[in-house]
Amino acid sequence: MPRLSLASRLPAGSAPAEGAEQLLRRLEWSVVRRLDGLLQGDYRTLMRGTGMDLADLREYQHHDDVRHIDWNVTARLQQAHVRVFTEDREMSAWFLLDLSPSMDFGSGEQHKREVSTEFVAVLARLLTRHRNRVGAVLYGSGVDTIIPARGGRNHVLRLLHALQHQPMADDGSTGATRLSELLQSASNAVRRRSTLFVVSDFISEPGWEKPLGLLAQRHDVLAVRLLDPLELELPDLGLIPIRDVETGEQLLVDTHDSGFRMRFASIAAQREAELRLTLARAGVDTLELSTDDNLVDAILRFSDLRKRHSRVSGAQAAAGRRVPVQLSHA
Repeated sequence: MPRLSLASRLPAGSAPAEGAEQLLRRLEWSVVRRLDGLLQGDYRTLMRGTGMDLADLREYQHHDDVRHIDWNVTARLQQAHVRVFTEDREMSAWFLLDLSPSMDFGSGEQHKREVSTEFVAVLARLLTRHRNRVGAVLYGSGVDTIIPARGGRNHVLRLLHALQHQPMADDGSTGATRLSELLQSASNAVRRRSTLFVVSDFISEPGWEKPLGLLAQRHDVLAVRLLDPLELELPDLGLIPIRDVETGEQLLVDTHDSGFRMRFASIAAQREAELRLTLARAGVDTLELSTDDNLVDAILRFSDLRKRHSRVSGAQAAAGRRVPVQLSHA
């Protein structure tokens, strides 16, 4: 399938428009404080399924949560046993960040990389304000940096500084993105059960599906899928150059041709359907975040959807299945 979804890369400056401290201060005033109030302390819905340590095993009793049954012990002792957990009030969240060339694309005021950075800044600060730890694994042309999970505002600044100073790819080709490398590195780096935010546009070579599914078996995984409206539908702009930012291949296309625009939209729609199905099969919840989205509204919608989803998770677990959340940007 042609890689039409990449469109052309827009020019970007070599240095960030604002430093890590300025960016975080701006988001703290305009976004974090608003979210902190609107979530009304229910920030834990963003990190469902974490913060629990195994303390003991005991026999199953009426009204116990069937999700806590230890089936290996039950089979060995011929008596149903459940795991007893104690709450760990300090939870860990990890951001698995795709910073490959396609993330530098944007048709409007913001590129996908900028939206990704603001999302990470807001979530990291929101969580660390409640004494949770955040870490990150950064992927450019490969896995470049692993930032251990720690708490505090200074640690968030360190994370943002690393993000802002991750170099953009040159105009020459750097090879196709291999998202599987990012996911496999995270599997090795994150030993304790955590919430993992995979922040990517998922424009990658095949092979990342299995590592993502394996991560979802051990952690609470959320796919934050970045996209731009121009990757879904081309306007009539006449004759324009299009460059694949990951391979360097350039084409001259006539967007005035309605047939070409229809084929582009059809290919994009097919890719959208396949990607959503793949993420659902991997068992991960998905937040689609467009470059023209309002970040506050997107996070609030997702928090509400996770909250409603958790009300039926017990019934799904009893039936031996879990239906992932797919939250579209539309």
